[in-house]
Amino acid sequence: MRLIDRYLLRELATAFGGVTLVLLLVTIGGTLTITLDRIARGKMPAALLLSQIGLRSLEAIALLLPLGVFLAVILAYGRLYRDSEMAVVSASGITARGLLKPVAWLAVPVAVLVGALALWLAPAALAQSDRMIDAANRSLLVVGMEPGRFIEMPGRNGVVYVAEMAPDGGSFTRLFVHEEHDGRVDITTAERGELYTDRDGQERYLRLEQGFRVEGEIGKPDFRTMRFGRNDIQLPESAADPDRALEKRAETASLWRSADAPDHAELHWRIGLPLSCLALALLAVPLSRAQPREPRYGKVLLAVLSYVAYSNVLALGRAWLAQGSLPPVAGLWWAHALVFVAGAWLLLGGDRRRPRRA
Repeated sequence: MRLIDRYLLRELATAFGGVTLVLLLVTIGGTLTITLDRIARGKMPAALLLSQIGLRSLEAIALLLPLGVFLAVILAYGRLYRDSEMAVVSASGITARGLLKPVAWLAVPVAVLVGALALWLAPAALAQSDRMIDAANRSLLVVGMEPGRFIEMPGRNGVVYVAEMAPDGGSFTRLFVHEEHDGRVDITTAERGELYTDRDGQERYLRLEQGFRVEGEIGKPDFRTMRFGRNDIQLPESAADPDRALEKRAETASLWRSADAPDHAELHWRIGLPLSCLALALLAVPLSRAQPREPRYGKVLLAVLSYVAYSNVLALGRAWLAQGSLPPVAGLWWAHALVFVAGAWLLLGGDRRRPRRA
């Protein structure tokens, strides 16, 4: 590698590190907000906070790395243009196409990493996240209940107390539950019970045996008291992901063998992520051209708009594939081809010599 290539690669790597760090913090912050909201509503055990953030961030990292490469090239090469360093580089005989070599040294390894995340690691992480939540919802220990302590019920206005609990958290003895809703008080006691889920594994219930239940409004004589042999109390629903389809958890090999349109859309989406990293890197080289006195972040706005348009086209094509409006053969290749062609055309146009004006 030439000295000038090492210098350019160092500038690109520094910009990529800074941009990726900022994007990663924003992504983790968004994931943290969503996870805390689900914990507050009782849809996820608080003990799984850190593990869920780490597992669910892998999918977002696969999306932000291509954007990180795109913005890194824009910022690094744009600074060189504004500081007139590119004039020295051009005087040494390096054309616009010669600037692709340092970009390739950065973009190709990142594209390989994005491919590994999109094709294998992210789906496996989402599947592992679901398994951890399902296992946690079958244990009162992970949900937050501890023997001998009054615990606030997650997602409900009430407290619960158990005297003793099995080591696996599945059964307990001597339970007390106090709830308030719509101005009414509901108190339930039981000698023993256990935690179970329905056939679909979505709803959780406390099965109470040999207990009492008192319900009514404080200050009014309309209290009701009953003795029961068995009483089931529904807990907050388990943490299902309505905005995430099952094909996102599926292995890439199973998507390849599937004949369903949503699986084809997911497969083309995963394959397209590393391609988008290379396409954006190619497009960023001509977009980074700037005049010495041009505002520093002038081209960044144009780059962000280009990325938004590209991502929207990909999302639209993915929806068409899932609905069957596009044949599986077409996939998302046409969207990536448009960016590759646009980047190559702009890059070749920069190498053309313009006639000097008198």
